[in-house]
Amino acid sequence: MTQKHNAPKIFNAKLIAQSRLFQIESLDLRFSNGVERTYERMKPSNQHAVLMVPVTKNGDLLLVREYAAGTERYELGFPKGLIDSGETELDAANRELKEEIGFGSNRLMTLKKVVLAPSYFSSKMTLFLAQELYPEKLDGDEPEPLELVHWPVSQAETLLSHIDFGEVRSITALLLALKQLANQ
Repeated sequence: MTQKHNAPKIFNAKLIAQSRLFQIESLDLRFSNGVERTYERMKPSNQHAVLMVPVTKNGDLLLVREYAAGTERYELGFPKGLIDSGETELDAANRELKEEIGFGSNRLMTLKKVVLAPSYFSSKMTLFLAQELYPEKLDGDEPEPLELVHWPVSQAETLLSHIDFGEVRSITALLLALKQLANQ
């Protein structure tokens, strides 16, 4: 059973750091019991993202290998990207598929909306299962061509233990997609 809580009151918010991509905000909070704390978070941008688990009619997962500055190495994951202004989640999902793997999808199924680290970020990501793929390529904004990797769904357990497949959003999406595929 979920207990109802009164959210703390923000009595001061200030920008403490900024880069080209991020703004860090300091929040002074007062909890309902009178305790005060200062929290830091990424200032909400309200720009959400999508991640798709594409599955071919032959039963292959389509992944991309791309450089991740945070880990300073190439990571294996599913196509993903930000939702552009004026786009729906579905439009963004199809655009990102076309840009990153050269396929669109006639069947996008929402798996779940997730938040990476709610203590620090407010951005949401919608996870999709993408089926009924068709070839269509759009130019993307990646600095180098992404490596397309075919991985049999039947070997998903091996993918889960692969050293380059460690991004939590991709792992979550894969597990949810496998559950959905098992029910089809």
